[in-house]
Amino acid sequence: MMRISHVLAVSLVFSCYVPGALAADASVAISSPVNGTKFNPKEDINIDYDVSLGDKGDHTHLYVDKNEAVTLRGLKGKHALGKLSSGEHEICIKVVNKAHTPIGAQKCINVSVGPAT
Repeated sequence: MMRISHVLAVSLVFSCYVPGALAADASVAISSPVNGTKFNPKEDINIDYDVSLGDKGDHTHLYVDKNEAVTLRGLKGKHALGKLSSGEHEICIKVVNKAHTPIGAQKCINVSVGPAT
């Protein structure tokens, strides 16, 4: 009977584990630009962000079209991304650990750059 209760207790502990739950207190918000914003090709793009690293995060990486563009050390602020080529672009900020591995907390937006009007 004792062995069964230990197995049951271990099973309950593992069944409550949710992958990524350790990073649940980390968060990323992008306040500007908003998802779907359209830019003129001559227009500089600035990213306004606010990050909480949680207990597993160390810093953040900013990605443009799945390519790392820059490491962000500040938790809140504005980053000048500059001009992007014409077309659709995905911009993401991901919380990473000291090994530069994403821990799960991220925010992505899509923007488009079109012909000058």
